[in-house]
Amino acid sequence: MSAARDYGLDDDYEWPRPPEGGWTADDLDRLPNLPPHTELIDGSLVFVSPQTNFHARAIRLLDNMLLAQAPDDLDVIREMTIKLNKRNRPEPDVLVFRAGADTGPRQTWYRPEDVVIAVEVVSDDSEDRDREVKPRKYARAGIPHYWRVEENEGLPVVYVYEVDPASQAYSLTGIYHNRLKLTVPFLIDIDLTAINRRR
Repeated sequence: MSAARDYGLDDDYEWPRPPEGGWTADDLDRLPNLPPHTELIDGSLVFVSPQTNFHARAIRLLDNMLLAQAPDDLDVIREMTIKLNKRNRPEPDVLVFRAGADTGPRQTWYRPEDVVIAVEVVSDDSEDRDREVKPRKYARAGIPHYWRVEENEGLPVVYVYEVDPASQAYSLTGIYHNRLKLTVPFLIDIDLTAINRRR
């Protein structure tokens, strides 16, 4: 039995085959029938697994609270890609970016120099990418702040990192349980226990 049939696809289905040298960041906008939230890491397509309730609620909480607290020159969006370079176009769960970088409704990616915070909510299938691969790439691209969100007994724990421009690597500046309160890159105060509140 073919893998295609196992996933409800007929035997004529053709899986995307990478060109020599791998896919490029621009290919993500041209390849037909890619699943939602496909990322490009080192020239390879990465398909994400179905979202958990925690993952969706953590994204909603951070997206809403950051949007409410960001200054006018910054904006917040969820699940948009960053074109780091020709072979890397990851999709953080939440982005804080310079408002002037918004080019309109057809935009599909942001430049790393326009991103202020990249947030990744860790899933079972993304642990290595979110803990090791993506932070290394984000730091090298000059994204000043990286947050990694982990689940602990149903609540988010936020690991906050700031880039050292000399080493182009992130340093951990704090681990936040229950409440995330920061003064950089702007005043932020988020009740992490509110993850399940609707209003």
